[in-house]
Amino acid sequence: MGKVSVLVVDDAPFIRDLVKKGLRDHFPGLQIEEAVNGRKAQQFLARQGVDLILCDWEMPELSGIELLTWCREQDNLKTTPFIMVTSRGDKDNVVQAIQAGVSDFIGKPFSNDQLVSKVKKALSRAGKLEALAAQAPQRSLVGSMPNDSLSALTGGKADVVRPAPAPTPRPAAAAAAAAAPAAAAPAARAATKGQQGQLRLPAASLPCVIKALSLKEALLVVKRGSPLPQVLESAVLDLEEDSDVARLNGYLHAVAALEPKPDSEWLQLTFRFVDRDPQKLDYLSRLIARGSSQKHYVPGA
Repeated sequence: MGKVSVLVVDDAPFIRDLVKKGLRDHFPGLQIEEAVNGRKAQQFLARQGVDLILCDWEMPELSGIELLTWCREQDNLKTTPFIMVTSRGDKDNVVQAIQAGVSDFIGKPFSNDQLVSKVKKALSRAGKLEALAAQAPQRSLVGSMPNDSLSALTGGKADVVRPAPAPTPRPAAAAAAAAAPAAAAPAARAATKGQQGQLRLPAASLPCVIKALSLKEALLVVKRGSPLPQVLESAVLDLEEDSDVARLNGYLHAVAALEPKPDSEWLQLTFRFVDRDPQKLDYLSRLIARGSSQKHYVPGA
C-alpha cells in the first residue's frame, strides 16, 4: 500500500510552508508534495496521482480554477479531493469553483484548526484517514494508548467542521472615523489619514489605514483590540480602487505600538506581501504610482 499523499500548490513560499507545517504537526505519516504554481502542479500530476490537492486560486501561468478544470478532465483525477485555498469568497467565484468540481474551500487567512478540520473531512470522505493512521509512526511515550495514531489524527473525536465565525463586515472609512474622536491624541488623529482598507486575520477583521506602501510590504495602522495581532500570523489585506477590490495575501512581519506608551490605543503593523501574481503586482504598482506625490516610506531604504 502506497503512502497517503497530498499536493500543496501555491506560488507564495510562506503559505506553502504554513500549510506544510500544519499538515506535518497533525498528520504523521502523510507524504507532502509541493508545486510553486498550477503549471508545475499539472506537470507533477501528469506523472503521478495524489490522494488530496490543496491549491491556491490566483497563481501565475496556470490558476487554481484552471488546474481544477484540467484535473476533472483526467480519468485518474476526476474524483481526487480538491480543496481550494483562497481569499476569493464572492458568490460568483464560489459558484464557478463548484461548477468546475471543487470539493471544499479554505478561506485565507486560515488557522491551523481550520486547515486540519478541512483536511480530515476530505481524507475521511475519501476513505484515507484510517489508512493514514496505520502509516503514522507509533509513539513510544509511556502511557500512550493503543491506536494512538488515529487519536492524533482525529483528536479523539468524530469529524466535525467548525469554521471560525465570520466577522461582521464594517466599512473601513466609517470604522476609522468612529474610532478617532476629536479629542484623540495627535498620533490617533494622524492614524485615520491615508488610504483605508480591511485587514483580515484568522480570528478577526480589522479596518486599517495604509500609511506607506511598496511592492514588498505595507505599513498599516489599526485600532487596538482583542485578540492582538501576532507576528508571523497570516492575513489578507483588502484594498478597494474604483469599485475593484484587491485581496493581497501576506503575513504580519512586525507589530508595534503607534504611540510611545504601553497602553497605546493604536498599533502599527508591517504587512509583508507573499503573492507573486503579476496582476496583483501591477495593482500595487498603480497604487504606489498614484500616491507618488505623497510622502512614502520605502522599506529597506
